[in-house]
Amino acid sequence: MTNRKALLTAAGAGAGILAGLALRRKPGPVLRGQVALITGGSRGLGLELARQFAREGCRVAICARDDRELQRAAADIEKLAGEVMTVQCDITDRAQVGNMIRSTIDRFGRIDILVNNAGIIQVGPIESMTLEDFEQAMNTMFWGVVYPTLDVLPHMTGRGYGRIVNITSIGGKVSVPHLIPYTCAKFAAVGFSEGLRAELGSKGVRVVTIAPGLMRTGSYLNAFFKGDQESESTWFSLGAALPGISMSAERAARQIVVATRRGDSEKILSTPATLAARFHGLFPGATADLLGLVNRLILPEPDPRGKTQRRAADLRRPNSAIMRSLTVLGRAAAKRFHQVPGAETAVHRA
Repeated sequence: MTNRKALLTAAGAGAGILAGLALRRKPGPVLRGQVALITGGSRGLGLELARQFAREGCRVAICARDDRELQRAAADIEKLAGEVMTVQCDITDRAQVGNMIRSTIDRFGRIDILVNNAGIIQVGPIESMTLEDFEQAMNTMFWGVVYPTLDVLPHMTGRGYGRIVNITSIGGKVSVPHLIPYTCAKFAAVGFSEGLRAELGSKGVRVVTIAPGLMRTGSYLNAFFKGDQESESTWFSLGAALPGISMSAERAARQIVVATRRGDSEKILSTPATLAARFHGLFPGATADLLGLVNRLILPEPDPRGKTQRRAADLRRPNSAIMRSLTVLGRAAAKRFHQVPGAETAVHRA
């Protein structure tokens, strides 16, 4: 009898796993005709997501602070036969966010998909970070997720349908040295996203948590560096450019669109990020010790010259043939995704 119960239990568990896999394989609703609003959509991953949603037949709204960047991105997306709206908006300003949500609904009649993507990157040792750095990170990558979400929620729950896609980071799963303000904000965004998923599923709103690893978007050119700025910029640029360590933004965006369509709970992008998250989940103490070793042996020492910050694009870039060859994919990505500051970038073509 005991053996029979064990067999029945195992069979039930197996059936549950198979059912779960079958559900995951379902493609989800067709996105054609839906309205997708993407914050930080003028460059980087946000721009590529706008392109991908446009290819799916979505009507797209993108927001950013710089109107010139928005117009350049809109011209790019329109070449894909996409209907696009631009909204100049600082997502750290609650009033501007409310206006963005209202103007998008006024233009398209609804918002089906909200992608909270906007972010900033500050790199440097904790000795160089200030309270203002933490406030800036939280304002952009936590409150900049909360404000649009809370404003669009009544609209989505009233219709009984919606997708909220929060672009967090592997830095929201594993705290990374020299990125502490960034990881603090991303940890907060992950908690917000996972809690929303639990509460909103019964109301027809699916919340999808995306945790990318390093991606080749060229965003390292617009990251802010403190401490030994040149050395900090070098290690971060290499990580964001080398294949095997970093993932192409095109591939990442395709996976995010699929996860959005299916309404997946979570998607960790790239094999290194997945392995890091799984290892940390099993051995959190060992992860912290290993990262401490990386901090001591590889990452730059704190620089006593102060707490000023500069973007990588404004620093003296290493000009050796080796460095140029190692960052060639990153520099190409920066052109494709409009990350080169103060310069016209190549228009993306399908």
